[in-house]
Amino acid sequence: MAYEEGLRSITLVADSTLAAYTGVPGLPGSPSPHGANQYCFVRVTGAKQVGLADESTPTVGVLQNKPQTNGSAATVAIRGVSKCVAGGAVNAGDSVKVNAADGKAVTGTGTDTIVGIALTSGSADEIISVLLSVN
Repeated sequence: MAYEEGLRSITLVADSTLAAYTGVPGLPGSPSPHGANQYCFVRVTGAKQVGLADESTPTVGVLQNKPQTNGSAATVAIRGVSKCVAGGAVNAGDSVKVNAADGKAVTGTGTDTIVGIALTSGSADEIISVLLSVN
């Protein structure tokens, strides 16, 4: 089971890649799945602004909340153990990098930009725990 521990976070502004209406689970108009981009890696996209990260851009941290609209507050974990969405099979102890498209954690190798170490295992779209090393 994924967990969080000793998180240090900052608050920035969500850009349009993070903003997703999630509403209240079970109510009409609420999408399923309900997580939006929560627990995905983010990058700086403007002054005090973040958006979804990809493998080719510097990563700031992991989005902890679910910004509902463009310009909403985005809480970003920058240190500690954070929950992250896996973009494929990841085993505990693997170095992780950001995948090519949507800010999810995938297994990395020596030449990749490593953003953390997986502390729990999971497969695609499951929540895992990652010890962050983005800073």
